[in-house]
Amino acid sequence: MDYIILALVGLVVGAIAKFLVPGKQGGGIIVTALLGVVGSLLGTIGGQQLGIVSKAAGTHWIASILGAIVVVLVYSLLTKKSDAA
Repeated sequence: MDYIILALVGLVVGAIAKFLVPGKQGGGIIVTALLGVVGSLLGTIGGQQLGIVSKAAGTHWIASILGAIVVVLVYSLLTKKSDAA
């Protein structure tokens, strides 16, 4: 059951991040969920290490979305097709 919730949260966070990042990122629903999960973990753990994220304040959602934006940007740079060919 926890994996289903993790996938759903990842999908929501990934979809928000893809909506906020300009341009076309590609990838389907599974890629979006995976990017959201990775970004959420990155943002939340990184924010906790810096001392700016606490579950009580609800800042983990903001950190999750910011982390997912970073992951989506990196993903779009890595999968960008070259126009030089």
